[in-house]
Amino acid sequence: MSAANIFDLKGRVALVTGASSGLGVRFAQVLAEAGAAVALVARRADRLTALKARIEQAGGRAVAIGADVLDRAAMARAFDQAEQAFGTVTILVNNAGVAHAHRAVDLPEEEWRRVLGTNLDAVFFWAQEAARRMLAAKAGGAIVNIASVLGLGVSKGTVAYAAAKAGVVQLTRTLGLELAFKGIRVNAIAPGWIVTEMNREFLMSEHGAAIKREIPVGRFGEERDLDGVLLLLASDAGRFIAGTTIVVDGGQVVGIRG
Repeated sequence: MSAANIFDLKGRVALVTGASSGLGVRFAQVLAEAGAAVALVARRADRLTALKARIEQAGGRAVAIGADVLDRAAMARAFDQAEQAFGTVTILVNNAGVAHAHRAVDLPEEEWRRVLGTNLDAVFFWAQEAARRMLAAKAGGAIVNIASVLGLGVSKGTVAYAAAKAGVVQLTRTLGLELAFKGIRVNAIAPGWIVTEMNREFLMSEHGAAIKREIPVGRFGEERDLDGVLLLLASDAGRFIAGTTIVVDGGQVVGIRG
């Protein structure tokens, strides 16, 4: 396989959760540009429709599917709609997530449940559904879970988020072990501080400046800094990679571990 073709995703069908904003938008666009047909999943249908139009204007193929990742019935319908539009989903990007900013002693139970439900439970159930359908179709595939450096090293005020993302890392290892011999590779990306529409104001503040000083490369990540690792794990370029979590954080975790 030539270097020009190793990241080619033509003939693949990708489903991206949390595709209405932030990294989800970028992931969907990158996969579409590489040739995959993309099912865009999120709660904000208007945003998905606009993203679908942009992908199609650029020559790609996409379908917009409104669904809450916590709704198991909506999950099944989302996979059904993706299959009806393009065929079996062979790339799942488990991107949907939520954050919080509570110290442990102040964290309400409902907030703990919300964060763990979205950031861990949903990751498992969407991966499980994708794997079941790939196996039924006798199709191999790739599942890419979005973890975080906070699943590897913690900071104050992130107890539920950090616990969930650490769970994603272990979930990825276990699913990778169980599914690799069946032709389904499961891996994760652990981003550091990546500037998106949701955190831009915070990262540009005085607090953000203090965080940036702790990043060895001297800057925050940009959304495009995850393009390469996403394509690596989704394509045949990563066909011998399974059950691993790739950290993309400008060296921050290395610095923390000293």
